[in-house]
Amino acid sequence: MQKILSKMRKAIEEYQMLENNDKIAICLSGGKDSITLLHAFKALQRFYPKKFELIAISIDPGFDFFDTTLLQDICNNLQIPLFIEKSNAKEIVFDLRKEKNPCSLCANLRRGIINSIAIREGCNKIALGHNEDDVLETFLLNLLYTGSIGTFSPISYMDRSGITLIRPLIYTSEKDTKRFIKKNELSVMPKVCPVDGTSKREDMKQMIFSLQKEIPSIRANLFGAIQRNLNDWKI
Repeated sequence: MQKILSKMRKAIEEYQMLENNDKIAICLSGGKDSITLLHAFKALQRFYPKKFELIAISIDPGFDFFDTTLLQDICNNLQIPLFIEKSNAKEIVFDLRKEKNPCSLCANLRRGIINSIAIREGCNKIALGHNEDDVLETFLLNLLYTGSIGTFSPISYMDRSGITLIRPLIYTSEKDTKRFIKKNELSVMPKVCPVDGTSKREDMKQMIFSLQKEIPSIRANLFGAIQRNLNDWKI
């Protein structure tokens, strides 16, 4: 946890993600990243000089085996209020529209529900569990498939809702979150999405893995390029 907290605190302080009396909604999918983020925020809350309040929000997309009991147990153990909202994402994305590349639409549907709950519960910030690998994969997806140079921002303000999105795990690798989950013997939600592991994002993950064999510094090089050349990543 100390390693994750160190990287998380670096991201928070470099991009000024927290202010006194924030109320933060943590998006809890049940995967390794969101569970790690939840535990890290709870640990940070104990000693961080700026005081903040936490809740967790989870969206049930309608897939089989979505284990709400697991999520509730995690939040009960950490004493963090959990709000679970059912959605019809599965029906819209897969049954009705039969999307071949469903990730963007599914994410938009979830985002709308999360924003609504966060506003209802008086939150001014939403924390997402995107990690360092997600940063790099999104960068390559945009470059190769849309011809644009960009990735998501560490922090972004949404004018319509008045809520700020923060991504405190941007300096934390997927390997770090896997290690945290394994070391602490934490349960995670089984994969429920039918395209999990077969998406274009997975292709980018494998590309980086392959390139790393020839160029060991590839991850650091890509991350450095993002920080040097993208305006919304400059401090």
